[in-house]
Amino acid sequence: MKFDDDLYVYEWTEYFDNNCNSYYIGGSVQALVDPGLAKYFPRLLGEMEKDGIQRQDIRTIINTHAHADHIEGSSLFNGSGIQIALSEKDLAFYKGPENAMLCRMFGLAVPPIEINLLLNEGELILGDETFQVLLVPGHSPGSIALYWPRTGALFSGDVIFDQNVGRTDFPGGNGSLLKQSITRLSELNAEFLFPGHMGMVIGRERVKNNFEIVTRHVFPYI
Repeated sequence: MKFDDDLYVYEWTEYFDNNCNSYYIGGSVQALVDPGLAKYFPRLLGEMEKDGIQRQDIRTIINTHAHADHIEGSSLFNGSGIQIALSEKDLAFYKGPENAMLCRMFGLAVPPIEINLLLNEGELILGDETFQVLLVPGHSPGSIALYWPRTGALFSGDVIFDQNVGRTDFPGGNGSLLKQSITRLSELNAEFLFPGHMGMVIGRERVKNNFEIVTRHVFPYI
């Protein structure tokens, strides 16, 4: 679904299986945020094609973290020459025993992905646009959020949702770090919250209110 001139939103709304929301940033950026599970990628690509976006239009894949329901589809681009990005900290998690344990919990194998762009805290320039990469651990050790200052768009992965947060009971999760990460994101001047699951939060006041709700009503249980 086209959300704005160069931003497309593909929400996962089915409840029979877990998968994530995906986002495509067009224009000179040509980046896909979180491709989701490999078995559902053809479905995602079909939705993108309805918006005039072809597979060859994807030049970069930004993975917010290494959990299979977000990253597995990246394996379909191995050897294609496109950039497949993950934070340096979550690459270590992806290769380690905790991720293998988590994948087994969901009946999956660790997907073989050729990460060729390591993300660290700071600016990320894609095409003519400048983004901010923020390390926001807690759901996974190296989760990142991607902030687009020009538009106020915040892609939060599984750190914060609409009135909820990502789980911390998975291997590699940490509730204390998650609260610190959410507090940090709340200080951004975000106009739009695009999470890894559930619906979007649109409008600066609604985004601000969402952080306040989570802090007040969810933090005590983390």
